[in-house]
Amino acid sequence: MTFFVYIKLALQIVFVYLRNMLNITPEVTLEAIHLRNANTMSEWLGIEYIEVNTNYLIAKMPVDHRTTQPLGVVNGGAFCALAETVGSMAANLCLDRTKYVALGLDINANHVRSANKGWVYGKAIPLHLGKTTQVWEIKITDDEDKLCCISRLTMSVVEIRK
Repeated sequence: MTFFVYIKLALQIVFVYLRNMLNITPEVTLEAIHLRNANTMSEWLGIEYIEVNTNYLIAKMPVDHRTTQPLGVVNGGAFCALAETVGSMAANLCLDRTKYVALGLDINANHVRSANKGWVYGKAIPLHLGKTTQVWEIKITDDEDKLCCISRLTMSVVEIRK
C-alpha cells in the first residue's frame, strides 16, 4: 500500500470515530475495519470482513487447521470467536469512539450444524442498541447458506474516562 492509501484509511477511521452514530453507517469502509484488526486473534484466525451495511456487518472465517477440531469440523470455540469478533466490531461501529467503547458482557452460542470445508460466514444484526448495553444476534452459515451456529452477544457501553 502506498502512503496515500494509508492516509485515506486513517482519515476514514477518524471520521467514523468523530461521528455520533446510532447505527452502522455506510461511510465505514471494509478497508478501515480490516486495519483495526491487524495483529489480533481475528487476523490470525483468517477472519475477513466482507460486507458492511447500515443494519449489519458480515465477516467470513476459513474452515482450516486454525479453526477445526481433531474431527475435522469447526471447533465451537472458533464459532464463538467469529461471533464475538463480528458482533463486537459492529457494536463499536455504532458508537462515538471518542466517548464510548463497547465491551463484551456475555456470549452464548447454539451449534446446530457442523462445517468441514470452505468458509463460514457470521452476520451480526442489532437486537437492542441502548445507552448502556447492546444486544446482537450473530447467525453463522456455511458456503451453502445453511445455519451452523446462532449466537447472542451482549455488550456493555462504557464511557471512556480521560
